[in-house]
Amino acid sequence: MQITAVSDIDGQRSRRGADILLELLESEGVRYIFGNPGTTELPLIDALQKRPDLHYVLALQEASAVAMADGYAQAAGRPGFLNLHTAGGLGHGMGNLLNASVSQTPLVVTAGQQDSRHTISDPLLFGDLVSIATPAVKWAQEVMHADQLPILVHRAFNDAMAAPTGPVFLSLPMDVMEEMSNIASTPPSHIDRQSIAGGLPELAQALARIAPGRLGIIAGDEVHAAGASAQVAAVAELLGAPVFGSSWPSRIPFATSHPLWEGNLPPRAADIAAKLGDYDAIFALGGKSLITILYSEGSAVPPGCAIYQVSADIGDLGRTFYTPLSLVGHIKSSLEAFLPLLEQATAANREAYAKNRKKVADRNAGRRHHAVETALQHMDDPVIAPCVAAYEAVRAIGPDVAIVDEAIATSSHVRSFLDSDWPAQYSFLRGGALGWGMPAAVGASLGLGREPVVCLVGDGASLYSPQAIWTAAHEKLPVTFVIMNNQEYNVLKGFMRRQTHYVSSRNGNYLAMDLNDPAIDYQAMATSYGLSAIRVTRASDIGPAIQAGIASGRANVVEIMIRAE
Repeated sequence: MQITAVSDIDGQRSRRGADILLELLESEGVRYIFGNPGTTELPLIDALQKRPDLHYVLALQEASAVAMADGYAQAAGRPGFLNLHTAGGLGHGMGNLLNASVSQTPLVVTAGQQDSRHTISDPLLFGDLVSIATPAVKWAQEVMHADQLPILVHRAFNDAMAAPTGPVFLSLPMDVMEEMSNIASTPPSHIDRQSIAGGLPELAQALARIAPGRLGIIAGDEVHAAGASAQVAAVAELLGAPVFGSSWPSRIPFATSHPLWEGNLPPRAADIAAKLGDYDAIFALGGKSLITILYSEGSAVPPGCAIYQVSADIGDLGRTFYTPLSLVGHIKSSLEAFLPLLEQATAANREAYAKNRKKVADRNAGRRHHAVETALQHMDDPVIAPCVAAYEAVRAIGPDVAIVDEAIATSSHVRSFLDSDWPAQYSFLRGGALGWGMPAAVGASLGLGREPVVCLVGDGASLYSPQAIWTAAHEKLPVTFVIMNNQEYNVLKGFMRRQTHYVSSRNGNYLAMDLNDPAIDYQAMATSYGLSAIRVTRASDIGPAIQAGIASGRANVVEIMIRAE
């Protein structure tokens, strides 16, 4: 097969499909390709020899490759690009691909496919990649000819970023990657998605009619994607309203040091309704902020509480809860246009809003103080309490280092101690499929220009994708992996304890939930992947261990032995 570039009679350079793909990626501003190669990816790997500006980030398993691209996309604010290996590799990546879909992370996912000329004979590694990928992506398509690449690749990047953002999928047959073509590599289109919502004057009047102190604000994940934290803060300050985070967040898109930050909502409908019971209305910025996990009777929105919303995703407005008025538009652009209207509409009640602003700030200061006092009371416990581990970890990390959190046993405590002016400091596992955190931290560091990142991860979750720490070491990334080790699936036990009809909760025997027979040696695991590691059993050693890990500028592991609760 001819694989070297030639020129046709029109002077257009002819080259392989893999070369065309890489030209298109460079035009889209791609810097990193996340993947784990197999035979069907060899044309792409070979073509990378001529593209030094495209860096291939080697993951040792496809699930890690997906989460690395996810972490990168969230941190960099642009689509992540990844390349998986046929049906098996796509299958390996599906858990984290579902996470990306739930988190609405913009990804362009590709997978090598068998040479289409012999798929009729059911060759090894062949599968219907489009059908496999479809449930987890916005759309999936197989490239049939190299000439289709410019349209389909640019379409993939455009649609990944179109509301609602999320992953898209392209299947790349091996013969298409080897096929010679003289198709032009067109530049990407420029699409301005910062549309200003209609109905802003009506929304301003509606919110102004709500009595001061009777309105709450939810800063959803979409606020992070829109870069609208400052505008949300301005609205909250004007109305003197508390700002809640999503019940099960992908991001905290609001400065946790802000006096109006009320913390994240709980993940049960009944508990959310109790939190919102003091409000006549909620102004929800972004969609899917009231996600629930286990069923509880009743609605997350209490009776008589109206929902107003702004989102770029028209499909989310009024989807689950009735809304008297919600608007479609880019959150940042819409709030910038909205603020002068709201200021005018609320001018008569300025003093009442200021009074409530102080009330909310005082309440939140008391909440933060109480969380710290609780941690301090347990500082000398013989086994480190989760609240103490969280408190000491957040203190050691400080306000300026990114946190990627998949340590469910300590995550609610961690969020209660955050105190940062940086509204992009914290990210969390929204999709719920374990194995996201460690590789996402690798991608986040790359997305932040190889800046330090601390990954908080549970002992159980760390075992889903431990190979990600090898990539951190291989790429020489300053990621500190903090394993919160309680030697069990503590969250599952906690759920069962709250259900008195379970036999397990009555006899204390929990099947398949202990990780201590034999005990897992996380220090040896870290060493085997090339990282230094330390185990911490005293609360006073947590801060120095994490600070030393960050200061080292290298990938490292800190294991903290915590109490099961």
